[in-house]
Amino acid sequence: MQVIILSRRGSNSTHISGRWLGVSALLASKLVLALGLTSGLLLAQWQNSQAVGGDGLDVAMALQFQRENVREARADAQRQLDALAVHMGRLQARMMRVDALGERLVDIAELDSTEFDFALDVAQGGPAEELENLPAYAPPSFMETLSELENRLGEREMQLDLLESLMAERSITEASTLAGRPVSTGYISSPFGRRVDPVTGRSSMHKGVDFAARAGTDVVAVAAGVVTWSGRRPAYGNTVELTHADGYVTRYAHNRSNTVKVGDLVQSGQQIAHVGSTGRSTGNHVHFEVFKNGRLVNPSSFIARSSLNP
Repeated sequence: MQVIILSRRGSNSTHISGRWLGVSALLASKLVLALGLTSGLLLAQWQNSQAVGGDGLDVAMALQFQRENVREARADAQRQLDALAVHMGRLQARMMRVDALGERLVDIAELDSTEFDFALDVAQGGPAEELENLPAYAPPSFMETLSELENRLGEREMQLDLLESLMAERSITEASTLAGRPVSTGYISSPFGRRVDPVTGRSSMHKGVDFAARAGTDVVAVAAGVVTWSGRRPAYGNTVELTHADGYVTRYAHNRSNTVKVGDLVQSGQQIAHVGSTGRSTGNHVHFEVFKNGRLVNPSSFIARSSLNP
């Protein structure tokens, strides 16, 4: 087979045989195949590069996510540490309160402070226990231990508060109970009851008990109370009157001087005056009277309590 190619002018012509036409077709097909292979390689390389770029992006995102997790974990740990510090501070404050309560109870109960010294560690000891045949020990969690300690502290605080209240009430009751003598020295120079008046020589009622003592000797309160009178009274001279619990009032008269004023709170055994001889008196002494709900009573029974309550 031949192929004739004519020029535009029609005068010239080219004859191409079938052999050359086949060769040309073969070359064209090989060129197309080569172009296809090249395009495929280029496409594969491009897809590869795209895949590698995507993996790099995923790794970067994963690292950023991990950084955020670490940051959040640190913040959460810091919050827990702050909460734990506050919790420990509260426990420490409660321990200090328990120690203070214990020290107050030691004072109220008049215990030996060297035996109950809350500033020292509790004395403990003993040999170490063999652990060979014992089951494995599983320690409790830290927060469980703190909670248990807090519960135990709460129980101890309630017990100590109750004990302090009971002992304080007992102490107040004892302090407000009339007992003892208004002077630590001297003697009873005139008892309660009918007697011969030392000034007129006639029989009369003596409303109190006289304690003769050296001038200037301390006159002390026989019970805790409030000063409701401190000044001069006719016949009594310088006088101090104390109001106590349960409607009791005590009077201390003929003092050389008073050392308390109205409104003062006084404790049992506290100095309130000095022995003298003011008012209607024949010598240095303190005249001691007791009233119950406004009625005069014999002070002798209260004076006798001194042997039971030294």
